[in-house]
Amino acid sequence: MCNTMKNKFMREAIRLSIQMMRRGKGGPFGAVVVKGGRIVGRGCNQVTSGNDPTAHAEIVAIREACRRLKTFQLDDCDLYTSCEPCPMCLSAMYWARIRTAFFGNNRKDAAKIDFDDDFIYREVALPIRKRSLVMKPLLRAEALAAFKEWAQKADKIPY
Repeated sequence: MCNTMKNKFMREAIRLSIQMMRRGKGGPFGAVVVKGGRIVGRGCNQVTSGNDPTAHAEIVAIREACRRLKTFQLDDCDLYTSCEPCPMCLSAMYWARIRTAFFGNNRKDAAKIDFDDDFIYREVALPIRKRSLVMKPLLRAEALAAFKEWAQKADKIPY
């Protein structure tokens, strides 16, 4: 895809970030998912307006693209986002199999306006016992029953 088209899609993500922030939807973040040269998913940050801490622009755009394309894998899609993705959004892009992600602002730009994800990036890299979020195993033997059944399930849809 040529740079003119890439710039067009990034400008749409930036436009969404500004427009929806001004409307009070949430923080200054926008994203679009593109397949075959057309936008198949749009998203803006809706954390505060939707009372949903997972409603980041990238997640909203991925959800819309998956609904529209009737798939859970976007391996032939690119994502344009107004800011470098946080760890949650980056993980969602991997799960969705996004081919390429383009971003405008970077993590340091976001930190300067009090959206600092470096803490989470550092936490994820720590062993479980050293994270600030207390995590304790519980009823593993019982929980393994679901995994054992999944492993044997003949009609499962792998992902």
